Amino acid sequence: MKQKNTRDPKKMTSYFWYEAPILVVVTISGLIYNIGMVAGPYFQGQLVQGLYDLLNHKILVANRLIQLSLLYMLVIALVQVCRAIKRFSVRIFASHTSRRMQRLLYNALLHRQFGDNTGSLMTKAISDVDSCVEGMRKFTTEIFDTGVVMIAYLAMLLYYDVRLTILACMFTPLAYVIANVLKKKVVKANKAYKESESVLNTMTLDRIVHAMTYRITGREQALNDRYEKQLTDYEQKSAVSNIFEGALTPLYDAIAMFGIVLIIYFGGRNVLHIGWKAWDLASFTTFLACFTKLATKVSHAAKLFNAVQKAQVSWVRIRPLMSDPIYDHYQEEEKVINDLTFDHVTTFYHGHPETAVKDINFTASANEIIGITDEVACGKSLLGKALVSEADYQGQILINGLDFKKFSTHSAHQWITYMGHDPMLLSDSIKNNICLGDEVDLDHYLKMVCLDQEVGELKQGPDTVIGNGGMTLSGGQQQRVALARTLAHAKPIIVLDDPFSTVDPATEQKILTNLRSLKGHVILLMTHRVDCFSQLDQIIYIHDHQVYVGKHEDLLEQNAGYAKLIEGGQQDAQYR
Repeated sequence: MKQKNTRDPKKMTSYFWYEAPILVVVTISGLIYNIGMVAGPYFQGQLVQGLYDLLNHKILVANRLIQLSLLYMLVIALVQVCRAIKRFSVRIFASHTSRRMQRLLYNALLHRQFGDNTGSLMTKAISDVDSCVEGMRKFTTEIFDTGVVMIAYLAMLLYYDVRLTILACMFTPLAYVIANVLKKKVVKANKAYKESESVLNTMTLDRIVHAMTYRITGREQALNDRYEKQLTDYEQKSAVSNIFEGALTPLYDAIAMFGIVLIIYFGGRNVLHIGWKAWDLASFTTFLACFTKLATKVSHAAKLFNAVQKAQVSWVRIRPLMSDPIYDHYQEEEKVINDLTFDHVTTFYHGHPETAVKDINFTASANEIIGITDEVACGKSLLGKALVSEADYQGQILINGLDFKKFSTHSAHQWITYMGHDPMLLSDSIKNNICLGDEVDLDHYLKMVCLDQEVGELKQGPDTVIGNGGMTLSGGQQQRVALARTLAHAKPIIVLDDPFSTVDPATEQKILTNLRSLKGHVILLMTHRVDCFSQLDQIIYIHDHQVYVGKHEDLLEQNAGYAKLIEGGQQDAQYR
């Protein structure tokens, strides 16, 4: 079902709609706090007037001052409580928004092909979300702490003297004009800083990964020189960006505060009753305090513009990656596989065409198990990795006749389950490694991989913690836990890369029989354990990066290399 535009994660406004309830709390508490801020200047003026009257014996006791002080404290206490509620609520808003953005961004990065833009992606993941959320937080805060309170202060000033208010505040818009003039410079400086940071991140990663290669080839010094040059560039652009972001505040303050000179002169005339209004000392003090706070808020507003502009730079960078499957117009109907076709597919590792496995042609139907094998390092893993975007490919991969390249990342994920060489187990319990937080029939999948009896003999059973990478389990047990996890979350196409390499032949046969019981799946089984190939539906044999496809019996007769491989595998099986 198509979602409302207000919840489109590629629109910044949607993140405010997500947190609408907490923003209602922010609004109510923010209005009370910021309108109540005018109480400060008012009570200050009244206290100054009361003290003046007391010193000049116009009042004989200090009861009025005490009452004003107590009332002042009470009002300020209420205002500060609302301030605490507002700030806490804004922090909750920022925390929820950051978590949502990071989840979307990290999910997108997990499905990206990492290459020369690695540094840029790292920068997006590390800092751009923080910059964007910080801008949103400041905007949400200052819409009240600056916008509402400025209106309140301005209303108070107009109440006391309209003409003096207009005269004193005419310098205030100048600070905004300057902030707007500097907008392009702020954005340009921040963009240059982000780009330099991306390049530096890429060089840092390259330096770590290929350190030994650079050292052996004698290029380490040249690399260090380039790195130092880039580091200097990064430091310079970072300094310029920080200057534009923070050092302009005193300029805004000085411009906005210039109106105080006019207030002292014309306000003094009002106190002497020779100006536009007849003031007492309380009115003068209140007016001056209100204007001072108003002018201070002007600089905050200008600084807010800079923060928002910085956030816009980050938002432009991360926006293309901010997509959520829920809002990408996909229907979560159950996926049903009819057939999987490789049509003249050539696949290779990113940027390494010499690894290519060429001209792969086969069609697998539902409930079929396809065996894939090769001579060592000829590329059998590439077929499965092409399906999970870990390898490039040319030609067409078709699922139910539809071009796989045209699938969205989310849709592709709904079709493929992949188990690689490395079990990649969590330092957690057997149960949590298999279930991954989902409600699954744990006993069923332990039986599927012939691990139920061994787990049952453990003191804590499925709740046994297996240590870092599954270190407390044997190699065969690690593989079977990983296989159980794969089957527990199986999609229509299951890719298994060497799932039996450390499993004994008898257990392998039982597991293969159990895999046969699965319905509605195409299973690509990549393995060097070829003694089971006679039981499989089709065989893909790779020799010198060339592909031969057929039934087991046909390949035995037609391909001497395959026949030799099978013979060697059967001999190996006798010794296992």
